[in-house]
Amino acid sequence: MSDVLAVVEHRRGSLRDVSFELVTAGSDLVSDTGGDLHLAVIGGDVDAFAGELSLAGVDAIHTVAEGDEFNHDVTVQAVEALAEELDPTYVLMGNTVNGLDYAPAVAERLGLPLVTDAIGLENDGGLVVTREMYASKVESTVEVDADRAAVTVRPGEWDATEEPGEPAIEAFSFDLDESRVRSRVTGFEEVGSGDVDIADADVLVSVGRGIEEEENIELVQELADALGATLSSSRPIVDNGWLPKDRQVGQSGKVVTPKFYIAVGISGAVQHVAGMKGAENIVAINTDPDAPIFDIADYGIVGDLFDVVPELIEQFE
Repeated sequence: MSDVLAVVEHRRGSLRDVSFELVTAGSDLVSDTGGDLHLAVIGGDVDAFAGELSLAGVDAIHTVAEGDEFNHDVTVQAVEALAEELDPTYVLMGNTVNGLDYAPAVAERLGLPLVTDAIGLENDGGLVVTREMYASKVESTVEVDADRAAVTVRPGEWDATEEPGEPAIEAFSFDLDESRVRSRVTGFEEVGSGDVDIADADVLVSVGRGIEEEENIELVQELADALGATLSSSRPIVDNGWLPKDRQVGQSGKVVTPKFYIAVGISGAVQHVAGMKGAENIVAINTDPDAPIFDIADYGIVGDLFDVVPELIEQFE
């Protein structure tokens, strides 16, 4: 039997989606190992977070009431102390800005090999991690030649666990070395326009280079308005300065998992697909019937967006 410790994330008073995906990934892994799934909640309103994380598959939640926001130095010490107490076989963390900040330090302090950006996990006598390589063009498997390991999991690759459960909730305390805490969060500053977070949208209408000219984006915005959706884009639109960076979906933008993702004039480069393939339903509009976007689309319309989009707007209005 091998236990798993998953370290959840929160920001500005809310649990991040990856926290619930970590529950699913951890549950899948312990179903292979026969161990228990432990969650670590570090900082913030730990009691409220523990309530939200009382989900099926979780055996125990350990709350660490240290600080309000993520802090590298506090998190490293807390995870190190908790791992020494629980002795888990695997430590799971998000492959996020925060996760990649502290995961290497945790792995080094615990003497564990670290595998990053996992999109699949299984244990059949040893840990096997599935990753993507060459800008997501191919998948590879990494067989970890060690009894224990630390892994960061890519957001959007596992469904979020929602079924309630009854895990044990335990406060965990340790001797925090204040001399090692060398930074504090003093505030947040939004970048870009800051008017919307596409990662929270249920419906996204995303525009690509097929729109041809900046002024034509207004047409796709009309479709988004008719659907009550949020406008997003592929990288070329942002590189051209036609939309702000916070609207970009993809490997160098944001990973999104909306209920509906409508790709307008987007060919489906692997870098873009990596950011939206987790959408529940994908609709693609493209003149090229061989465009890669159709390989992952649930519904496809082969046609000129300047003909198709006005028809859709009329129908939805």
